[in-house]
Amino acid sequence: MTEPVAIVGWSLTPMVRRTDKSEARLLFDVVTGATEDAGITRADVDFSCAGSCDYVAGQAFSFVQNIDAVGAWPPKRDSHVEMDGAWALYEAWVRLQLGDIDVAIAMGSGRSSTADPATIYPMEMDPYYLAPLGADALSFAALQARVLLDEGLVTERQLAEIAARARREAQDNPYAQVSGEYDVDALLKEDFIRAPLRKHDVSPITDGAAAVIIARGDKARELTDHPVWITGFAHSAEPHQPGVRDLRTSKSATKAFKAAGGDTAPLDVAELQTAFTHEEPLLAAAMNLDNVPINPSGGPLAANPVMATGLVRVIEAARQIRDHGKNRTLAHSTSGPCLQQNLVCVLEGSR
Repeated sequence: MTEPVAIVGWSLTPMVRRTDKSEARLLFDVVTGATEDAGITRADVDFSCAGSCDYVAGQAFSFVQNIDAVGAWPPKRDSHVEMDGAWALYEAWVRLQLGDIDVAIAMGSGRSSTADPATIYPMEMDPYYLAPLGADALSFAALQARVLLDEGLVTERQLAEIAARARREAQDNPYAQVSGEYDVDALLKEDFIRAPLRKHDVSPITDGAAAVIIARGDKARELTDHPVWITGFAHSAEPHQPGVRDLRTSKSATKAFKAAGGDTAPLDVAELQTAFTHEEPLLAAAMNLDNVPINPSGGPLAANPVMATGLVRVIEAARQIRDHGKNRTLAHSTSGPCLQQNLVCVLEGSR
């Protein structure tokens, strides 16, 4: 893959605990915002790809009505992934590599407030081994956090400090849902919600959507004086069964990080999809990010619009370059129990 592709526009909805808007309406707002940010119209978009989840939406083939956000005319190529919008961006990036179209839009949307996550997410597991357990994402996260604590790789205080730092930095993020000053000692006195995890260790239930416009080389330079170039993109997965993996680390995160070229030059910022506090030190070690600022936006601990959270990480990493003068940043997305799948996108401000 050698065709240069850049991010030229993006948009986010407000991140809220509950919205009355449909996913189609949420996407309509961000598609409008992203195209305006890129200085184009819907007619200029050659390909669209959306990431969403029928289980979260509570409707089979829910993504079909979401096409209304892009518009049915003029006819254009469209696709969908039952994954986070970051994977929709990955597919759109691959599609632009073919060289016959110039502009694509990737979207992600989710309304997690419509039902109990502990009921929804076990239904997504494979029907033979994991679904019968009835374990949700929080249960698997607690299992992994316990492994890290028992191995002495993290402490409960470190996890509380991560939560306090994330929500303190989120005060400067107008899209954050949860922000403010938190006392670490007070956090550690709270009851467990799923031992060893407390409320502050877990990202909030969030409704929201995001969209990103990407364009091939010359078109990107035509549309903006400040394209944010995608210089590395990779995805790796491990077995879905947590019992056959080493939960103390993430081999797929390491593999994706290296395949995307994350280790070839210094990084200024990393935006990681860490829905639980223990995932930050685990991923930082897996991708050798010890000296890299992580989630200055507050990250998923400040807002977690499931099926869009990873795409939001891409936007925040791109914002660091376009709006804050950084040169090289990293965005990360994950899916599956205990960080089973990991995607890494490396962004640069000059090419």
